[in-house]
Amino acid sequence: MINLKTIFRLGLVSFISLPASSQKPVPTQTKLPNIVLIFIDDMGYGDVGCFGSTQYNTPNIDRLASTGIRFTNFYVAQAVSSASRAGLLTGCYSNRVGISGALGPNSSIGINADEELIPELLSPSGYKNAIVGKWHLGDHYHFLPLQNGFQEYFGLPYSNDMWPVNYDG
Repeated sequence: MINLKTIFRLGLVSFISLPASSQKPVPTQTKLPNIVLIFIDDMGYGDVGCFGSTQYNTPNIDRLASTGIRFTNFYVAQAVSSASRAGLLTGCYSNRVGISGALGPNSSIGINADEELIPELLSPSGYKNAIVGKWHLGDHYHFLPLQNGFQEYFGLPYSNDMWPVNYDG
């Protein structure tokens, strides 16, 4: 069963969580919902149709939004990739979890293994968690998604414009 702490944090996921198919079917009224959160860098609140954009055509995102729950009050302490992702996945102020700014390749810091991330809260309820896209919370092995509660990961460990060779970060 998902507790109140988890429900509050459900608005802070940046991945796909699906109930495990190998478990016994759950009666319809208690079936766990699929959770999909889309976290996009450099996008304003009003840049998609479901939030009023008239400049961009976003039919797929609009369709997802129309059939789900939209969490509309997430604020980040820093408008920077790594710090905002740390806040999103932990539910904590990014400076408190030791990430302030954008991490570069081979950074000595990353998401702390002692922090409880959203997928680690969801897994005991039967969810399988995946992340697709930019991780940007450390590229050393122990910082990566598969070591932090995700069962599947397909993406980049840092920004596409950051490369380990000749990075001036």
